[in-house]
Amino acid sequence: MSNLKEDHDDVRSGGIQVIARASAIMRALGRNPQGLSLAAIANEVGLPRSTVQRIIAALETEKLVEALRPGNGFRLGPALAQLIHQTHTDIISIARRSLEGLCDLLKESVTLSCISGRQTIVIDRVIAERELRVVFPMGQSLPMYATADGKALLSTLTDEQVREWLGDTLEPLTDATHSLESLLVELKQIRASGLAIDHQEHTVGISACSMLIPTFMGPHAVTVIAPTPRFQTHSLEFKKALEDCKTAIAMAAGDT
Repeated sequence: MSNLKEDHDDVRSGGIQVIARASAIMRALGRNPQGLSLAAIANEVGLPRSTVQRIIAALETEKLVEALRPGNGFRLGPALAQLIHQTHTDIISIARRSLEGLCDLLKESVTLSCISGRQTIVIDRVIAERELRVVFPMGQSLPMYATADGKALLSTLTDEQVREWLGDTLEPLTDATHSLESLLVELKQIRASGLAIDHQEHTVGISACSMLIPTFMGPHAVTVIAPTPRFQTHSLEFKKALEDCKTAIAMAAGDT
């Protein structure tokens, strides 16, 4: 009887270890939305390449990760976005009409985001129907310090928590990317206004503004994303529309 229990415990601990390793791999891919090679994943999580390859194969079968072009590595897969969407169904159903109205009014793509772990995740989106538009993948995470929605959500943390989450050095993605100290200054302004702006801080040619939306499921952010020339021309209109959208979502959620 004792041997059977020991065998069961060994199997159980082995299963927990596999789950922990798979979670570490998915978190590594979440931190690198552009994708990682098997060797890079192995280096990131501190596991043998052969072990990573076996776990990646299992995750790929479940569509939790997907291969990039042959030889270009892997990224998080569509099943993860579906799981995130299902988890947030209530707030998505409440906000959906407001997002659609915002997109129709501004003729720009809009997203709904929240914090997942220590990253920003897009849980819903409405893509503008026009020739030049920004299409943001569902479920994809980007560095919080370099995006409008990320900064809006970071503003709900204290400066000490922001330092803990991000570390002392922020990787510059463009010439406009913040340092930690300049980010903390902007977060103070965002806490006062609820509005965050990304002027080409993540991607040259793309700008965005985001409104923090407190909800019964925690803080969310609604974001308007546009090519920079259009953003510069219509930024005041975007801000006003986001304020109206926040009010509409609050009314729909019964938070009057």
